[in-house]
Amino acid sequence: MYTLLVVDDEKIIRQGIARLINLRQIGIDTIYEADNGKMALALMAKHPIDIILADINMPIMNGLEFSKIVKQNYPACRIALITGYDYLDYAIQAVKIGVDDYILKPASKDDIQALLMHMAENLQKNKKAHELERTVEKLQGAFSHQGSKSIKDQLMDVIRENLENQDFSLQQLAFDMGYNISYLSSIFKQYFGMSFRDYLLEQRLEKARLLMLTTQMKNYEVAEAVGIKDANYFSTCFKRKYHVTVTEFRNGRLL
Repeated sequence: MYTLLVVDDEKIIRQGIARLINLRQIGIDTIYEADNGKMALALMAKHPIDIILADINMPIMNGLEFSKIVKQNYPACRIALITGYDYLDYAIQAVKIGVDDYILKPASKDDIQALLMHMAENLQKNKKAHELERTVEKLQGAFSHQGSKSIKDQLMDVIRENLENQDFSLQQLAFDMGYNISYLSSIFKQYFGMSFRDYLLEQRLEKARLLMLTTQMKNYEVAEAVGIKDANYFSTCFKRKYHVTVTEFRNGRLL
């Protein structure tokens, strides 16, 4: 969810945006108000702001001056200016210095809602891009860090720790490792030559084979111990993998 700051010296406009626009639909859960740029900057020093909607013609500090300061100190913040035709040249100048958009008075409720929706969508796209960048940086750091385990070894460790977990998934692995799930799926195939699902099943069957050689556990107990809910499915997978039934294996036919 995002925070919105409305900066306008006309109280009726600030209140109208707060009351008439469906901010929840846009993804905005918090709104702040200021009647000039100086007051707005003081608010921004205390509260994180994602989106700003500011009038260009205000006392004390106008929207253009305010926008320049915001872009210098809060470059990730999205700004749109509200302006009339008399100040259109200033709005165009503001866009050139980094302001993200502007809207002309008189603006309807639908116009403002569409503008805020567009700005929220851009924030979301940037967030996803930054997440991908952090994932790549993390992977690069893992490769370059001397003495640390390779990513493949780390993946193998987490999988081994979760063989008994029937609900273990690629999504959980991505969460545990701190990686993007789509990117992890791609590099997993590069490292292991197979999908996560196939590799997980292979490791479970290997552990099951070891348990049958070293314990007196029953088939369903072995299946549960390696994270497979259905004992029949376990037997089917075992035969497909090793070309002998579980019973044949237990009776001494060791593949």
